[in-house]
Amino acid sequence: MKTIDLPLHPGKCPVWLFTRMRKLSREITSIIIDNYGTKELLVRLSDPMFFQALSCTIGFDWHSSGTTTTTCGALKEAITMDLGIAVAGGKGRASRNTLQEIQQKSDILGTSEKKLRKASILTAKVDSSVIQDGYNLYHHSFLFDEKGNWCVIQQGMNPANHYARRYHWFNADRFVANPPNKIAGSKEKETLNLSSNQSENSRKVSLDLVNDNPNHLRKYFGGQTTLLDNHHTLPVRHEIFKSDLSKKDWEVLHNAYELQPKNYEELVCLQGMGKKKLRALGLLAKLIHGTELDWKDPVKYSFAHGGKDGIPYPVDRSTYQNSISFLQDVLAETKSGEKTKALSRLAHLC
Repeated sequence: MKTIDLPLHPGKCPVWLFTRMRKLSREITSIIIDNYGTKELLVRLSDPMFFQALSCTIGFDWHSSGTTTTTCGALKEAITMDLGIAVAGGKGRASRNTLQEIQQKSDILGTSEKKLRKASILTAKVDSSVIQDGYNLYHHSFLFDEKGNWCVIQQGMNPANHYARRYHWFNADRFVANPPNKIAGSKEKETLNLSSNQSENSRKVSLDLVNDNPNHLRKYFGGQTTLLDNHHTLPVRHEIFKSDLSKKDWEVLHNAYELQPKNYEELVCLQGMGKKKLRALGLLAKLIHGTELDWKDPVKYSFAHGGKDGIPYPVDRSTYQNSISFLQDVLAETKSGEKTKALSRLAHLC
């Protein structure tokens, strides 16, 4: 198992460096696409280790501020649709425009908007509410090609310790049941993973509890003390209090009952169905029916030009520009038919 600690630092990327990041990102991604195709680039970006190496290569030290957000920003400007890939979303407010951008850019590329929108919504829902690890998502980048291949790079921050956690996805066909997402970050002690195989029965019972009318659950929110598990310790207390679900929370559950979701995936996607409601349903499923919950953290998981914060050394502008020029020359040679010569030049650098 590979892990990466990602503490957040203050600081901004200088304009002169971001301009070069964009150019170098363009050359690197163009060469990968030219030699291996758009799908291969998406596969690589969905690998936390490749993404970290790319970030370090274009000018970040291993955990400087903006490693995720600025790299994705550079990629969004560098990867234009003439390369066969579209980039949507981003940090904060930009992430809220993801679905609109998917609609616009999928029309241009001629790929299925419905599948891509579903992937964007569900990957964000899973990493923000189904996996409850204490990290609040604030960045969501969605990349896709004309064949419908896609990858997601999103990041959350833990307000308690100011550490970051990055979540990567590629072409998933399942989201709420043991999804193939890759998570890079520091391991947390208190994590509720409602997406694992161990939580399968909890997901089924949670759906049944909602479809059977939430009014039947009110008697369990009387503030009684009930030991939920002899082996796991819940944060701060073991009790379920009436205050755990507000009036608005009950309205959300009643709306869910009216809609009668067919599966847990539909339940998760309902408006207002966030981590608080899903957690309460999971705990009630355990309390009433004894279904297991998974409290294990699912977290899974190079300097070329220096780092923007001067660690391990300041970015050398001349060397950076030489790298851009070199890759531009290699790309020009491959497009002119001299691929063997170009690849030979790259091989001699290794």
